[in-house]
Amino acid sequence: MLTFATLLVMLVVILIAAEVFTNALEHLGEKLKISEGVTGSLFAAVGTALPETMVPLLALMAGTENAQLNEEIGVGAILGAPLMLSTLSTCLMAVAVVKKRGLQGHLTPEHSGLTRDLHFFLAAFAFSTLALFIPHSLPAARAALGFTLVLTYFVYILLTLKASEKLVKEGHGTEAGEPMFLARIGLPTNMATILAQLALGLLLLVAGAKGFIHGVEDASKILGISPLLLSLLIIPIATELPEKVNSILWIRKRKDTLAFGNITGAMVFQGTLLPAIGIMLTPWEPRQEVLAGVIITIAAALWVRLMLSRGQLKVWHLLVNGGLYVLYLTIALG
Repeated sequence: MLTFATLLVMLVVILIAAEVFTNALEHLGEKLKISEGVTGSLFAAVGTALPETMVPLLALMAGTENAQLNEEIGVGAILGAPLMLSTLSTCLMAVAVVKKRGLQGHLTPEHSGLTRDLHFFLAAFAFSTLALFIPHSLPAARAALGFTLVLTYFVYILLTLKASEKLVKEGHGTEAGEPMFLARIGLPTNMATILAQLALGLLLLVAGAKGFIHGVEDASKILGISPLLLSLLIIPIATELPEKVNSILWIRKRKDTLAFGNITGAMVFQGTLLPAIGIMLTPWEPRQEVLAGVIITIAAALWVRLMLSRGQLKVWHLLVNGGLYVLYLTIALG
């Protein structure tokens, strides 16, 4: 019971941290006069991706004494994050607004930024999937793919920043909806306090993620589930909570560009840099749970891209992604 109580406490820490972080982030975007696309796809996505980034890194670099366990936790956390974002997270956004907007209700993220995010993610994740089938006897080929993924993310950053100025002129600038939390206790809203609140949110996020690593080993024994499967299912649900909560908060305020950018920007980050680490530091092999996860992740991203190309993204479209997550659970636990 102590193990599960600890995991629950960490979830609460992550939820609080997400609220603190998004509040400060909106003020930072407004202060810097940047577009919602940059705020969501880069700042929010990378910031809230830190917990799930820390889990595989800490597991591989300073996890338990069991090397195989560390590798399984690492692979599960790396591949489970994009799976969760592309399926369950997008579905939860739809659930959050279905009552107000209806199943046929329109979602209105800025089109060019969302398209760019999905294209980069799909290309990167295709490379990550290909790497599963490259034998360890070809280390140069695996290293080349890892380097390509890292380079892809830096190109993505440059293109996203380049698009920002035009989007701000078109009315897509970031606007803070509420006062800064630190301002409510009498502190001024300036760059120093914004950065201080961001740092506080990130510290809480990292602390919440770190508490999961040793808990996974105990929980897997209690539940009789392999660490790999548990990492694919449990760790992403917990560490992706910042993205889920941030995006739900934003989409309920009709800030659709921020909501989508937060998720798809994190998908690009986690579909490039994290798989690059996995390819070079773990076995990265096509086990059944892993293959099912990558195929469903790609299918979910392709579905959103297809619906977006038809001109309108509707609430029910994202509910389909939730169905894909249920399909993955059926395969993984069947």
